[in-house]
Amino acid sequence: MTDIAPQSDQTRPLIIGLTGSIGMGKSTVAAMFERAGVPIFDADAQVRAMQGPNGALNPAIEAAFPGSTGPQGVDREALGKIVFADKQKLAALEAIVHPAVGEKRAQFLAENAAAPLILFDIPLLFEGGGHAGVDAVVVVSAPADIQRERVLARPGMTAEKFEHILGIQTPDAEKRERADHLIDTGKTLAETEAQVSQLVEELRRDALTASQSEQT
Repeated sequence: MTDIAPQSDQTRPLIIGLTGSIGMGKSTVAAMFERAGVPIFDADAQVRAMQGPNGALNPAIEAAFPGSTGPQGVDREALGKIVFADKQKLAALEAIVHPAVGEKRAQFLAENAAAPLILFDIPLLFEGGGHAGVDAVVVVSAPADIQRERVLARPGMTAEKFEHILGIQTPDAEKRERADHLIDTGKTLAETEAQVSQLVEELRRDALTASQSEQT
């Protein structure tokens, strides 16, 4: 994901960027934020929708990568094989996808302008430079052995694929250092959700304080 331009309106929501390496439980944590009443923009979900049956991105992707789409939309496995180890082809795909996601994000911001908090669920927040356009970065992390166990349990995942993904992601240790807030998912779900609830309360207080200071 590329840069995220903050809104100029002083009463805009406090924007949270949620990220974490593969297998760290980011999607689970995002759902916890949503249950706590925080509107969520899921970049991956938007991409999947635009690459599904009759997806808006399918014609451009097929033109750039012939044979990568079908009646059910983009064949993610076939497309992955094309761009997996080719940086130029990956960049070409990103040039198709990122602007479209940016439009969806702008629509989401407009629809939730009155919310105190909103959350961008972005796997590659640091890698794409998106951290520069959020107010607070929340990193989801767990011990490396738990991460590996989770990832290798996924259908079709191999140790080779896992290592390749780790190689193109910002290391977990660096993410943790750069985080404004950390959610530890090496605990039980109940303990993790308690962390999220506490953080949401803290961030809502921060948003209220910022709004009040801007009005005085």
